[in-house]
Amino acid sequence: MRMRAGRYHIVVPPDPMRLAPVSAAGRRRAILALLLLVPAASVGTFIAMVAAPGPIGQAVFLVAKAWLLLFPVVWLMAMDRVRPTLPRPSRRGMTAALATGVAIFLAIFAGYGLVGAAWIDPELMRRKAMAVGLTTPAIYLAGAVYWCTVNSILEEYVWRWFVFIRLELLLPRAAAVLASGLLFTLHHIIALSVYFDWRITLLASLGVLVGGTTWSWLYLRYRNLYAAYVSHVFADIAIFILGYWLIFR
Repeated sequence: MRMRAGRYHIVVPPDPMRLAPVSAAGRRRAILALLLLVPAASVGTFIAMVAAPGPIGQAVFLVAKAWLLLFPVVWLMAMDRVRPTLPRPSRRGMTAALATGVAIFLAIFAGYGLVGAAWIDPELMRRKAMAVGLTTPAIYLAGAVYWCTVNSILEEYVWRWFVFIRLELLLPRAAAVLASGLLFTLHHIIALSVYFDWRITLLASLGVLVGGTTWSWLYLRYRNLYAAYVSHVFADIAIFILGYWLIFR
């Protein structure tokens, strides 16, 4: 993507994305966009799961999700004055997606086998799952399908497309990759702390950070969301397999 007269121009992969020098006004716009978007995920999660669980919290959570969905497109068209584009996936990008996805999938199961099995209380997991309505395998599987498709796509669209691109205007690329992973991890820490003790919360948060950083790197390298999304789905599938086994075995 190039910056010209304050506008974004998409460079279709596999050519690397280049950034011209960013003006002070462009940097201020990027900072403002991040300030308006990034906190929504943590605020929605905190209110829904900690401060006001129940109908009010769920309403706030849905509003936050709608904001995360709509704000990037509105900002791109109103402030950057361009239309979003969707480049085609590349073979190399898909190969990298499968390789990183399988590695993350195996790492999640390895982490569970090494420490998770001893630290996670299945009975507590079952009680918490029932409390949020995951009362049958069918309901659980429906939620898993939603999370592996709609929610994963939304997260890649927000954190790897919109957030990472703006961080790239403000930071060196390696720092932007790490910062994107860190910001992506924040609301996951809140959610994990509701279900697990500090040990699992810390371990799983580190896993989320590694995943988010990996997916940001994939986006940096291949410049479309397909590679990041496919790799991301492997992580979600592993988590839902473990969750199913813990809750319904």
